[in-house]
Amino acid sequence: MGRAATATINLDAIRHNYRLAKSLSNGQKAVAIIKADAYGHDAVVVANALSAQADAFGVACIEEAIELREAGIKNPILLLEGFFKADELILIAQYNLWTALHSVSQIEDIKNSPLKNSINVWLKMDSGMHRLGIAPEDYQDAYQQLNALPQVKEVILMSHFSSADDLSAGTTQEQINCFDAFTTGINAHVSLANSAATLGHEEARRQWQRPGIMLYGATPFEQSHPQGDKLRSAMTLSSEVIAIHQLQAGDAVGYSRTFICEKPTLVGTVAMGYADGYPRHAKSGTPILVNGQRTRILGRVSMDMLAVDLSHLEDVNVGAYVECWGENLTAAEVAPHCDTIPYTLFTGITRRVHKVYCDDRQLLKQVG
Repeated sequence: MGRAATATINLDAIRHNYRLAKSLSNGQKAVAIIKADAYGHDAVVVANALSAQADAFGVACIEEAIELREAGIKNPILLLEGFFKADELILIAQYNLWTALHSVSQIEDIKNSPLKNSINVWLKMDSGMHRLGIAPEDYQDAYQQLNALPQVKEVILMSHFSSADDLSAGTTQEQINCFDAFTTGINAHVSLANSAATLGHEEARRQWQRPGIMLYGATPFEQSHPQGDKLRSAMTLSSEVIAIHQLQAGDAVGYSRTFICEKPTLVGTVAMGYADGYPRHAKSGTPILVNGQRTRILGRVSMDMLAVDLSHLEDVNVGAYVECWGENLTAAEVAPHCDTIPYTLFTGITRRVHKVYCDDRQLLKQVG
């Protein structure tokens, strides 16, 4: 391996975070959300790592589900966005998938589909997110229609929260109240809780949780939280210092001279840039670790490199280890300096970054 840009992914950390989600729900079930290539961590690898304990996996679309099935994953797989065309229903039955359903017209698609095997449907209510879902006043009728179809094996009730990560807002409780009011009398399992609700909203923990970002060790909360603080970072994005320069007061760093040294400054160049997935809009001052010592980014991130302040650090030479985020510097702390969230940090990692998979004891696999 030449260039040192590496994403090291600890699969034991992901297992730990899944177990945390399960423990908070008193033994109820949990769909491990591995859409978007497991948030950039590799869906097939993560699914294999969790297959012995995951009750089900959640993906966005049928292409992601089929990739898992063809890789040998046997666990139930839920299509979170459901089906886009009626002809997907044949594949859903063929690959033994579960599908979300978010519109009344999709009930007719199932009714008219010549399915040889019945399927599990997760009926989504729009309780306030206003993105996908059956209107609350139409929900009971939709459930009764689905429950009567021979093509449907089981109906799970579900909704999605818009603001569960804001623990000071009453929005989540309002959505729970809406959901409960319009599902009164229905005897079926329920799934409401995403990561933030699983961690921070006890009333939202029903028969099925849907942990997503928490699996990968990023807290959904801006502040410290007793459960969020138990998460373990799964991905450590790292590289190394490839050059060191002594600059003087008035010297500029990087494109467009966005950082001007106010005093003599020792600057390190790191082999990491926006073509690797590190955000171009990271501001000067964004935290970063060099040989375990905390410092800051200087100037604008370029395609292949970024600059860091080495002035106050000890024993740093070319080849020094750089942690961009991970076990010792959380993505949740880095993300606000880049005007983004951990989701985009993880999913933005590009293929030229070497991926290394390990558990707490040993290296398991190296890719790239």
